[in-house]
Amino acid sequence: MASVATGDPAVVVDDVAKRYGGRSVVDGVSLEVRRGQVVALLGPNGAGKTTTVEMIEGYRRPDTGSVRVLGTDPWGASRAHRARVGLMLQSGGFDMRARPAETLRQYAAFHGDPVSPDDLLDELGLRAVARTPYRRLSGGERQRFAFAVALVGRPEVLILDEPTAGLDPEARAVVRRRIEAARGEGRAILLTSHELPDVERLADRIYILVAGRIVASGSASELAAARTLTLRFGLDRSLDPGGVEALARVLGGRVLPGGPTGGYEVADVSPTPALVAALASWCADAGRLILWSQTSGGTLEDTYLGLVAPGRGEQPERPR
Repeated sequence: MASVATGDPAVVVDDVAKRYGGRSVVDGVSLEVRRGQVVALLGPNGAGKTTTVEMIEGYRRPDTGSVRVLGTDPWGASRAHRARVGLMLQSGGFDMRARPAETLRQYAAFHGDPVSPDDLLDELGLRAVARTPYRRLSGGERQRFAFAVALVGRPEVLILDEPTAGLDPEARAVVRRRIEAARGEGRAILLTSHELPDVERLADRIYILVAGRIVASGSASELAAARTLTLRFGLDRSLDPGGVEALARVLGGRVLPGGPTGGYEVADVSPTPALVAALASWCADAGRLILWSQTSGGTLEDTYLGLVAPGRGEQPERPR
């Protein structure tokens, strides 16, 4: 690996845009991944994550803005430069006849100081299927195989697409530990994922992409702290529209159905002991039983849902 200090920028995306047929798919995205850092790019399907990652990988060229990976534009980069970047594609991209052991050895032969293929087979639980054709591997085995291929060349930059998707808890823990080890070795790691608990554990910085634009960024704790706490509760019977309006008047905020936990939530007013007491009093008078109540909003999941779910939380600005 090149002698570059941990913390130096390895991936820099500056005001990148990509359009297809006049439609903005990526609109002014900027992000950075430093050596010794795990950065997560989150967003719903269709947000522009794949296009953004493909521009970083060098598979697509931005219409405007710039991408630099290890100081080089990845579009048209040399074979030597590409060997410094490890890619894990969700689609795999392997021949259906490929076998983990022989494929890892082939990839290892392209690098001067590869990780031992045998060590990777053992570490990622692939020894039992080392000679099994790709077409016969399970979904989790394919994921671990793709991860092993990304690691074998000791790349300076790792780009991982859904690295823990479809894995059982034991395999997920192994992959997380290997990502943490790569970060400790000073590698720059960009991952996409829908597994928010894994993102909270791994990511030093998170970018949330909606409709082609970054709508929030920061550490998991910073993003969670930016989300207003909300009182949520469940009742023994649903409220009719009149009941919703009556309760809203008592509580001084909107009463909204649904949410990640079902039931109702109180918007536009912060949870306080007085608010909880008012809810309990109204339910007692109305003959309703509170089945559960909680104050939430201080998690990455709540922040993410508030940004991407229609009708919930602040709505991101749409692409121009």
